[in-house]
Amino acid sequence: MRIAFEGAGGRCVFSSEWDKYAQRTYEHNFGDHPKGDITKIEANEIPDFDVLLAGFPCQPFSSIGRREGFEHPTQGTLFHDIVRVIAAKEPKAFLLENVEGLENHDSGRTIQVIDETLKALGYEIERRVLDAANYGVPQHRRRTYIVGFRNDLVANLFPMAWPKPSRIRRGIGEFVEKGVKGYSISKHLQNVYIFKKNDGRPEIIDRKSTEPVKTLCASYHKIQRLTGTFVRDGETGLRLLTEKECKAIMGFPAWFKIPENVSRTQMYRQFGNSVAVPVVRRIAIAMTECLMVAHSPSRAVAARSNRPVARRKSVA
Repeated sequence: MRIAFEGAGGRCVFSSEWDKYAQRTYEHNFGDHPKGDITKIEANEIPDFDVLLAGFPCQPFSSIGRREGFEHPTQGTLFHDIVRVIAAKEPKAFLLENVEGLENHDSGRTIQVIDETLKALGYEIERRVLDAANYGVPQHRRRTYIVGFRNDLVANLFPMAWPKPSRIRRGIGEFVEKGVKGYSISKHLQNVYIFKKNDGRPEIIDRKSTEPVKTLCASYHKIQRLTGTFVRDGETGLRLLTEKECKAIMGFPAWFKIPENVSRTQMYRQFGNSVAVPVVRRIAIAMTECLMVAHSPSRAVAARSNRPVARRKSVA
């Protein structure tokens, strides 16, 4: 998210991450050591900012909390802390990202609580499920994106101009490396597990593959035949994805690196838990243009051009 919004003219002023391995990768690439667990950080410790960016676990929000006297049914979830920070800092806008299943999670009660809570904070919200494969990413990755603008800035901004899908899809083949060593899956594991059934699984790719791969999961390192994508290459004829291939699958820039003190397992978890950067960047551009229109209505026509803007917005 930081890469995406900085690409749209933003400047990050604060970040929070509790996992020590993710902290290492973050600091290695951005030069900033993120603060720790957001649940232990007071809102007044966070600098003022314009746009809040966050992802959060898809947890059920129960009405039990109300009956027991809690402040809100989201109490005890990470979303509750996102709400806490928004309420205290009153940013101009926010972008929240989650899995597609959020739409129907807990029979729809979870998303209902989320919508009601964000609106009660004084924000107009819009929500879309977007597939990264429609935005130049060689991966099918359907995710829910929730955009909110503070009521006093909305005016005629809504509905936001969500990025339009591209007519051209990129296949993974152009990003597949050849002659890779050290990522191989043993012949034994291939025989007794990977290819134990002739059911077309798992997904096998090579340099001739012309379609986007399926979703990269945080549990990729577990070599799961039903959800995994593997490469026809390596010492045994089949291997795991490399760092370069994972970056391509998630739309990360070439300069982004996993440091040596972060294991391959953690690398897969981090990429699998991340966002498709080009998708978020397109949303970031649209949000920035909306904010420019809010501050200068006369620029409405120019803002509809869907071009990156130069004005910098602070992001937390």
